[in-house]
Amino acid sequence: MNSTFVTIAKFPYSTEAQIVKGRLEADGIEVFLRDNITIDTDPLVSQAIGGVKLKVLTKDEKEARAILKSIKAYSVDDNGLPIKCPNCNQGHVEVFSTITNFKSFIAFLVGILSGTLPFSTRYQYKCEDCKTEFPIKN
Repeated sequence: MNSTFVTIAKFPYSTEAQIVKGRLEADGIEVFLRDNITIDTDPLVSQAIGGVKLKVLTKDEKEARAILKSIKAYSVDDNGLPIKCPNCNQGHVEVFSTITNFKSFIAFLVGILSGTLPFSTRYQYKCEDCKTEFPIKN
């Protein structure tokens, strides 16, 4: 039996990784987190070291990926219905922040220099299937 671990997901912080770890362990899958203590000690290094790695045994990889896919949250509209991609009409759409104009860039720089959160951020949707990016409609 192969007892090596394979990375199935990466998270910027350990909190989300701990939740997913608990879900997988509830289904009897052995889980190992890597770099979670380092990132808990200094969250600013998360991007540099690639985040918290969620690892499972190679024999459990297929089942763990299926569970992970089943619990992944996608964007929904005000009625709770999945937002559909205008290109491929699939519902695997996630929201992400982007810096696309000068105002957003200046806000980003001020936030970095002052240690605060940016006060002008633009958000868009991105389809996980066809990688189409489209704006959020207000």
